[in-house]
Amino acid sequence: MDVRKHKLEGDKITFQQSPNHSGKFSEGLPDTIVIHYTAGASLESSVKTLCDPRSKASAHLVVGKDGSMVQLVPFNTIAWHAGKSSYKSRIGLNQYSIGIEIDNAGRLTKSVKGYTSWFGREYPEAEVIEAVHRNEKTPDFWHRYTEDQIQVAQEICSELIESYPISTIVGHEEISPGRKSDPGPAFPLDKLRERVLIRERGVDQEPVTTAATDQAGMVTANKLNIRSAPSLNAETVASPLPRGTILDIMEESQGWYQVELKIKGWVKAEYVKR
Repeated sequence: MDVRKHKLEGDKITFQQSPNHSGKFSEGLPDTIVIHYTAGASLESSVKTLCDPRSKASAHLVVGKDGSMVQLVPFNTIAWHAGKSSYKSRIGLNQYSIGIEIDNAGRLTKSVKGYTSWFGREYPEAEVIEAVHRNEKTPDFWHRYTEDQIQVAQEICSELIESYPISTIVGHEEISPGRKSDPGPAFPLDKLRERVLIRERGVDQEPVTTAATDQAGMVTANKLNIRSAPSLNAETVASPLPRGTILDIMEESQGWYQVELKIKGWVKAEYVKR
């Protein structure tokens, strides 16, 4: 993929103009990317909503489950995706940022048949993770993103930082905490930031927490000690981890996982759900 004349070009990319936008960005902008989930049933339904003048909402891009993309607003034009928002010393992030919506149902409710979205669709357990949101304290159920979506989102961000002075990548949940929860803990936002900003561009923006991935686990005990070695006799290296904490699993040894969450240590495997 490639950005040409403020539009993304390449395989599986289409453009459908949304009427929901403002004027052009000011000079030196956009410098931020905001990641969202659609909380919708499909790519098509979300595109339809974001192109409806009555919704008063839009985004620059929508990413489908198969990695296909629909661009709704050129990258040099302000879209309406952030709403009431603030980050550091700024308010109203629409005027500074590119919005990327990812087709995902978001938060789910456990039901007799499986897991239910707010719009009534049932999802099987294979498409669900249980995890703690970065702005919350207890675990909840979340719709999984596909590998195609995660890979495409990273590629989009990499292309955008080549074309615009992008220095910040945030989730909607970080610029509108308490009001929004997207993209949620099922999306590896901190890993994306690390790969795209820190490693490729050297921007000084540290990851905040570890997000759920295929190599992640979740603490199932009320409190779980994290130790310097795979032994009950080894010293602890941090305060106990609360239930629902998401961990990157680095290595396994004799009933222990070496995990990473800002720090590295060993925890009993029986208390971690993979």
